[in-house]
Amino acid sequence: MTQHISSRTALSNGVEMPWLGLGVWKTKDGEEVIQSVKAAIQAGYRSIDTAAAYGNEDGVGTAIKESGVQRDELFITTKVWNADQGYDSTLRAFEESRRKLGLDVIDLYLVHWPVKGKYKDTWRALEKLYKDGAVRAIGVSNFQVHHLEDVMSQSEITPMVNQVEFHPLLTQEKLRSFCREHRIQLEAWSPLMQGNLDIPLLSELGAKHGKSPAQIILRWDLQHGVVTIPKSVTASRIQQNGDIFDFQLSAEDMAKLDALNENRRFGPDPDNFNF
Repeated sequence: MTQHISSRTALSNGVEMPWLGLGVWKTKDGEEVIQSVKAAIQAGYRSIDTAAAYGNEDGVGTAIKESGVQRDELFITTKVWNADQGYDSTLRAFEESRRKLGLDVIDLYLVHWPVKGKYKDTWRALEKLYKDGAVRAIGVSNFQVHHLEDVMSQSEITPMVNQVEFHPLLTQEKLRSFCREHRIQLEAWSPLMQGNLDIPLLSELGAKHGKSPAQIILRWDLQHGVVTIPKSVTASRIQQNGDIFDFQLSAEDMAKLDALNENRRFGPDPDNFNF
């Protein structure tokens, strides 16, 4: 099992992706995102997850340049926004993201949401970027099983990653087993339930292992084989979120956490969003 902050999982094409990364959703461009990314890299994180829609790719690019860490040690993810979906517009959006990040090659490029009537053309653009060597891996975000089946029915390349809302109140079992079966790496956004951590079991397990409720959830992600990208702008919290490689949840702990599932979302429903 993943036992170090720099541990990686091999995607279906052999590219290695860190199990833990920093998410920068709602992190302000400029100083805030630059400092968060630098703090994460200093704490040993090697994966940064941004998106065109977050409006902070510039700052992420600056932090990468100033971090002093070799480019090939870092794993950078960004995503094409809904308004840019479609074949040609996705290729243009990618160039814009690449320019803002100041990178020749993006490690992982994702379709941000399954926009009806558009996501298949968007996926074709991602396949082209992948074949051209502009991205090392391609995937999707917020895709349900039926979206994945739809894409896979007409694509040459199966998505390598699916980044979705995943936490103890939304365990996504059907989706998880579908992704396992097709070698699609599942990745959790909002793993910490947007701060809704006031659940007695989390405190109980935290006390048992000498860890915070957040650390319990992040460890649970990893032991389920799910890549996780907690977001924080506080250096001490970023460090704490990364301190999850020195303990193990028992099978009983895992089962108790799984049993919290309520199919409850804190974010939008991929089958019913209007943006």
